[in-house]
Amino acid sequence: MSLRADNFSRTSSPSVMSPKLRVVPSFPVLRTDYIGISPIHLHSAGVTRNGFKARAKFATTSERGLKRGVMKCVLSMRKVMEIPPTESSSATVREEVRRRYGASASGKSACANDCCTSTELTDLGYSAEDAAAAPEAADLGLGCGNPLAIASLKDGQVVLDLGSGAGFDCFLAARAVGKSGRVIGVDMTHEMLTKARENAEKNGFTNVEFRLGEIEALPVADNSVDVVISNCVINLSPEKQRVFNEAFRVLKPGGRLAVADMVATAPLPDDIKADWAAYTGCMSGASQITELEGMLQASGFRDIKIAPKDSSRSFIREWLPGKRIEDYLISAAIEAVKPQRRFS
Repeated sequence: MSLRADNFSRTSSPSVMSPKLRVVPSFPVLRTDYIGISPIHLHSAGVTRNGFKARAKFATTSERGLKRGVMKCVLSMRKVMEIPPTESSSATVREEVRRRYGASASGKSACANDCCTSTELTDLGYSAEDAAAAPEAADLGLGCGNPLAIASLKDGQVVLDLGSGAGFDCFLAARAVGKSGRVIGVDMTHEMLTKARENAEKNGFTNVEFRLGEIEALPVADNSVDVVISNCVINLSPEKQRVFNEAFRVLKPGGRLAVADMVATAPLPDDIKADWAAYTGCMSGASQITELEGMLQASGFRDIKIAPKDSSRSFIREWLPGKRIEDYLISAAIEAVKPQRRFS
């Protein structure tokens, strides 16, 4: 979401209006920092639109700095302002999540504080054999459990990973289903897809493919998947019911959902719910168990099992130090089955 230069009123900084300077024509409304291109000048100005008021930094450059007619937006979405995730549009939330994990894939920090810490594979339930079987570059430490431990994969199956990241769980699944099986990873972040595809090519994984897409609108055919897995991703979706509906759609009758994700064990404090870093860090977007059960049932799933993992509190507390976040959240194994026929 952005404001164009002709859609807001400037209440200060006359230099922004100078005919000798070009004003960046658009900028994200939720961010206040910038990345520089030279030569630039920064001007602070008050802006209003539809009753929304904020202070913003405008970047301007001389005619000599850019070719005529070429404008560059030099404001980046770095620090979210006053609008919390709970009051933001689904598109805004997805863009913020995309930015955070794109930076993770590129090896850049996207965190406003220390919440974005990686977790050791052994703490998540993986074995040393698992760690050795997947490319080292595929492990970004961004999970909260091990969905393969509950997936019960078999030779020849088709597996779909929601939010596949750099491909770690996809590569473990590829080993489990063998050459006659197939694994599909779906991720909405270009940087993650690039990393995952490079990992697959460099390490000879021929039964894995990675597709660009959102988990609320999967680029996968109906009734084509045996098992849907996911690791600490569904909590990031602002439209979780759509995610479960899509998982149900792509599963074959009798297919299974096997997910590791965060669940809330108590209502989160308001300051945590309003914290963007806590949201993109897989915390404040977590639903309570009863809510998840209701969504899964509404999608048509049966044999629903949600098993919290008490041991996860030991690493969850490191995600947001000093906030006792482990009192409100826990990692859980989530299982469900698409029945052979849908009951009315």
